[in-house]
Amino acid sequence: MTNADVTDRWLVVINDEEQYSIWAAERPVPAGWRAVGEPDSREGCLKRIEELWTDMRPKSLRDRTAAAADGR
Repeated sequence: MTNADVTDRWLVVINDEEQYSIWAAERPVPAGWRAVGEPDSREGCLKRIEELWTDMRPKSLRDRTAAAADGR
């Protein structure tokens, strides 16, 4: 049985690298992740991630790329 079989409420979660995922709302958010917004349907959460996560690169890579472009 998967989480999709037992829940219809999900959370959008984000980690320190600003990578997004969904997580079953009734389960504790795992270490290293935090919830973004309120519980929603799976489809609603996936749509929100699509809107929020416009650059798939991890934050550390984006920071290094920006520093290199600035000549640091």
